[in-house]
Amino acid sequence: MTDSTNDFVGVLEADLNGQDLRIGVVQARFNEDHCVALTNACINELISLGVNQSDIKLVTVPGALEIPFALQKMAETGEFDGLVALGAVIRGETYHFELVSNESAAGITRISIDSGLPIANGVLTCDTDEQAQARVQVKGAECAQAVVEMANLALALTPDIDIEINSSQDQE
Repeated sequence: MTDSTNDFVGVLEADLNGQDLRIGVVQARFNEDHCVALTNACINELISLGVNQSDIKLVTVPGALEIPFALQKMAETGEFDGLVALGAVIRGETYHFELVSNESAAGITRISIDSGLPIANGVLTCDTDEQAQARVQVKGAECAQAVVEMANLALALTPDIDIEINSSQDQE
């Protein structure tokens, strides 16, 4: 065996070309400064990857717990090749942080699996505002890269379906 197993297997390489992809973004408004910065970084990166600005749809929701519902509704439209979830949950003094973080992440994952649509999870879970601020630019861009790569992967792994249509004239 050689050093590289890639010599023996077919490899589907990462594809970060966003041309012709339709991407939906759901942004929470709670902790709005962080969320807007995440969204701006994500959308700027999507555009730099070749996604046409007119093929990006942004929806805002009150908070992280509402993100899965909006993602589900967007997935149901069949209009998108991938979705992005963006929000910021900052630890407080109560158990609420864990509840919101865990349920939001579980909902996002469930929607992706159930719909078969890739969803990049960019809901930050941080102890402080300073930690969130330090992560928004990188995380927003990483989500754009992840959704483009996964949308292209999903498209590459979807079998082509050739449908033969028989009209009544063909049958005569």
